[in-house]
Amino acid sequence: MSVATLSEWVVSYRQHPQQLVAAYQQLNANLSRDDNAWIYIATQDEIYAQLTTIFQEINSGEKQATDFPLLGVPFAAKDNINVAGMPTSAACPAFTYTPEKDATVISRLKAAGAIVVGKTNLDQFATGLVGTRSPFGAVKNTFNPEYVSGGSSSGSASVVARGLVCFSLGTDTAGSGRVPAGFNNIVGLKPTKGWISIAGVVPACRLNDCVSVFALTVEDAETVASIAGGIDPQDPYTRANPQTAPARFNEQPRFAIPDQLEFFGDKYSEAAFAKTLQRLEQQGAELIPIDFTAFNQLAEQLYYGAWVAERTVAVGEIFKNQPEAMDPTVRGIVANGLNYTACDAWQAEYTRAELAQKINAQLSEFDALVVPTSPTIHTLAEMAQEPVRYNSQFGTYTNFTNLADLCALALPGDFREDGLPAGITIIAPAWHDQALSHFGKSWQQALNLPLGATEKTLPATLAAKISANHVRVAVVGAHLRGMPLNHQLTTRHAVFIEESRTAANYRLYALANTQPPKPGLAKSPSGQPIAVELWDIPLARFGEFVAEIPAPLGIGTLTLEDGRSVKGFICEPAALYDATDITAWGGWKAWLARHHSA
Repeated sequence: MSVATLSEWVVSYRQHPQQLVAAYQQLNANLSRDDNAWIYIATQDEIYAQLTTIFQEINSGEKQATDFPLLGVPFAAKDNINVAGMPTSAACPAFTYTPEKDATVISRLKAAGAIVVGKTNLDQFATGLVGTRSPFGAVKNTFNPEYVSGGSSSGSASVVARGLVCFSLGTDTAGSGRVPAGFNNIVGLKPTKGWISIAGVVPACRLNDCVSVFALTVEDAETVASIAGGIDPQDPYTRANPQTAPARFNEQPRFAIPDQLEFFGDKYSEAAFAKTLQRLEQQGAELIPIDFTAFNQLAEQLYYGAWVAERTVAVGEIFKNQPEAMDPTVRGIVANGLNYTACDAWQAEYTRAELAQKINAQLSEFDALVVPTSPTIHTLAEMAQEPVRYNSQFGTYTNFTNLADLCALALPGDFREDGLPAGITIIAPAWHDQALSHFGKSWQQALNLPLGATEKTLPATLAAKISANHVRVAVVGAHLRGMPLNHQLTTRHAVFIEESRTAANYRLYALANTQPPKPGLAKSPSGQPIAVELWDIPLARFGEFVAEIPAPLGIGTLTLEDGRSVKGFICEPAALYDATDITAWGGWKAWLARHHSA
């Protein structure tokens, strides 16, 4: 059995949530404890306890099924992320403990209705890009079992690629949320550092750790990240989005590429990437080679400099008291951290800052950087012979990303001639996540490859296949994804198209005494761009949608920042007198996040 995408799953069970019980009986029967992508699979009692929490809130009238944007969606968590009541091992049995509290990211996804079905295998203590450094066994590639799956988030990528769950969580310090995505033909979202809390995550390099999202589609990964993200008092490294990054690239994007591409003699990967570059140019992108020296120098810092000592700190007592319990390769890497002094660490930070500044200055002239997710791939047998050298090759185009404070999105790309996936990654400065996702969705639609290792393709209702018999509507508040009235769109088979922003002559207000809370949008010569979502509603259902809109709101014509005109929500001027001006926040979700965290 292969599960659906997020939207397909939620639509299937929103009207009859009690049917989730039968769905999970079937799902649980399909999760094999002999499958070493899993370290722990939730029991039926653990799954039903999570479902019961949702049912109780619905049956009590406290919430409706539509209040759960991830209603009953099955997902997996890498086994260095705490799930209350389930053991956390970080792929080291001697390290195992059972947390009483969920990691923040787990808590937020559960609150949205998602169900944790298990914990996944990884390179021990998230140290590696290969998926072989685990006492639970090497996770095999989903397209050819002789090859590696990529790591460290090997199990998380595998279970998504095979359609066992709708999405999964990994972590990404040096590329662990991207390399497994590239090797298994799925999406790997590596967010801006500090967007998604790492509270309750076993650290690898705390200053550079990110929780990553694996999914079959960019839309699903983006949805999960938007629900999981936000300031967390339990994580001092979370930070707020300054709302200055563009929501999309230029119509004809300018992409940087390395001036000297390295594939370590892998002609299949080289040919696949060349085909991808040609495809990008055919779609109107301008590709400009740049000097990659600073990127390479920064990448080397992560494992061949004092930064490795942060991994030594993270492993802590088990390295000191039970080193024999650790994977030999991981133990050797961690031991290198003892060779550096505090003086070395400070010098490493100065070097990092200098190189990061150069890198961000180079990228400021472009929409993004495009690289192979990995320049090559190796078999399990080859990896056993050269575990460190080949791991280093995999990180050629990933290791620098977090050190330079960049965000990244790993995407499926043209396959190699030997039938293995060869993904690409687009990388941009911090907080350009939305622009990466916007491009990623159009890229995935253009390729229309099978999703992961399943036979599924993109749902036929996605934007590329929308017919002319629809009305495009910009929504700004309670109808946004994850908001209480979004069901008024989805139950009418409306399709999410993209995130966008209005022109600069609008102001946004939080209206008084509305349930659920709603904003009002109004034109103003002193305004600014406001975040909106564009949805296509079937023409036959548009009238009934408009009829549900209560005063003082209505539907008019909005102008977007790129000059397009679409239908959208407007507000009667009289309702703005006692409303709160929230224009400065740039959008309804941003204001809610700040307002609720205050």
